[in-house]
Amino acid sequence: MPGPEAGKRIEIQSYKHNGYLHRVWESTTVLKGTRHVIIGANDRTTVTESDGRRWTTREPAICYFHSKYWFNIIGMLRNDGVYYYCNISSPFIYEDEMIKYIDYDLDIKVFPDMTYKLLDEDEYEIHKRRMNYPHVLDRILYNNVDILIRWIRQRKGPFSPEFIDQWYERYLTYR
Repeated sequence: MPGPEAGKRIEIQSYKHNGYLHRVWESTTVLKGTRHVIIGANDRTTVTESDGRRWTTREPAICYFHSKYWFNIIGMLRNDGVYYYCNISSPFIYEDEMIKYIDYDLDIKVFPDMTYKLLDEDEYEIHKRRMNYPHVLDRILYNNVDILIRWIRQRKGPFSPEFIDQWYERYLTYR
């Protein structure tokens, strides 16, 4: 199945391993959509949490999803530089005009100087036990943490200096 066409507004849905809906981003504009890669952008979009709480994002963000890798990357454009929030997750699927993925708790926050921090290992361990993640899944997820850290260090893909700027400029043409 081909990906969504550029300019289309779609929803992003994050689930947990047990199938429960975790979080929904109401509207993201597709900048590139193929079977394997979706790049989108949003700004001040409404986010709904699983408990019904709603909040609005504060800054423009470029979102990167790949069908091969067990992570997605969000580059947030702030006054003092680009901050990245990387979710360790299942590869995305695109169906019913929505991006869907399973969030596996582990996150990496990357700062404008490209230093980074692995987050939520305690939450991951709790959910791993509670939801019975298989051993092979644990290995896949930590292997993808390693891949993601290599990308950060090498300034690869969304971490390359021009990536966020180029896609943000494209986003502005749709606004």
